[in-house]
Amino acid sequence: MDGMQKKYKLHEFLDVDRLQTLQDNFSKSMMIALVVVDQEGVPVTRPSGFSDFCARSRMNETLARHCYDSDSAGGEAAMRAGEPVVYRCYCGFVEFAVPIMINNHYLGAFISGQVKVEEDKEKRIPYIVDNNLLWQENPWLVNLHHTTQRMPYERFESTAYTLLHVASYLVEQAHANNIQRELRHKEQELTSELRKRVEIERSLHEAEFKALSYQINPHFLFNVLNTIGRLAFLEDASRTETMVHDFSDMMRYLLRKNNNGLITLGQEMNYVNCYMAIQKVRMNDRFDYACDIPREYKNVVCPFLILQPLVENFFNYVVEPRETKSHIILRASDDRKDVIVEITDNGDGISPEDIAYILSGNLNRQKGGIGINNINNRLQLLFGESYSLQISSPHKPMLGTTITLRFPLVPA
Repeated sequence: MDGMQKKYKLHEFLDVDRLQTLQDNFSKSMMIALVVVDQEGVPVTRPSGFSDFCARSRMNETLARHCYDSDSAGGEAAMRAGEPVVYRCYCGFVEFAVPIMINNHYLGAFISGQVKVEEDKEKRIPYIVDNNLLWQENPWLVNLHHTTQRMPYERFESTAYTLLHVASYLVEQAHANNIQRELRHKEQELTSELRKRVEIERSLHEAEFKALSYQINPHFLFNVLNTIGRLAFLEDASRTETMVHDFSDMMRYLLRKNNNGLITLGQEMNYVNCYMAIQKVRMNDRFDYACDIPREYKNVVCPFLILQPLVENFFNYVVEPRETKSHIILRASDDRKDVIVEITDNGDGISPEDIAYILSGNLNRQKGGIGINNINNRLQLLFGESYSLQISSPHKPMLGTTITLRFPLVPA
């Protein structure tokens, strides 16, 4: 509740428009002046039923300041008392202040009155601030002061306590509504967290399935086996052995059991390097590959199978479709908060429209973007919305595409 006390001010806690309607109706039915002030004594509603004297007085800046001081002092007295307080304002009118409070926290007050009561009772009512006779300098105000209405004190006091019950009801209702709103907000947050957890698990299972079914697709496996066969026939056994080792390392990585879908960047890069070594044997001089990822990042946590699908896209959409030599480079740097990995090729690029479609998951495998939407979803689900995958491209021949990923600079 302390947080609520610090958070809410009267105009934030209560609907001022509804408060104004209530105030107008109450003032009219009780035939008494009424205004609501905040913690500082500043009105938050328009005056209702003000006497001619008070309405005219508040048009004068000096006199208005004394009126506000009386209202503020009355509100503070009601706050300390925790109940209505009857007093006389600086010009002698009888008024009362009804505190608007929630759990002993003062939000403001209803200020009402601007009347005279029975003289014997009136004399026993103290001034809330020093009696000030400035208003007597204006004959018009003096005349209005004399004609101000009188009200039986018993009715006046009864009105004050009626208003206290109304104020308590308003605040309790507002408080209950705020609690319900906060509970709904917490429930939405919990639902969102549960949804994210389900999405992470679903996305991880999808990634694992793709890894075992078609990320390393039958076409690629067929090429690997053919290449191993040709090497066994034409070359010495050492190259065949190297390729088999690379392929075995890849399979071990793919079959790795990982419950949260996280691995280290070093392990992911070992897999990518094995994949590229095999592709180099297959395609010989059709592409160049460079890796500029410092060893200092090898223990940084990253999602399982996050880079290989992007490298595979290089072969599907840059190397395979053309005869000219292609190249790809992987770089990594950091901004002291995140490791930033960039994958850049020299293909013909991607249009802004296709980039939007790829990231939204609308493009199918034949049109481009294998696994990119899945990667983007996993990054955001695991690390937060700010870790979305970025694609930039001038969409011009040979100027290529750069894909940027970020991982928190946290070691495993």
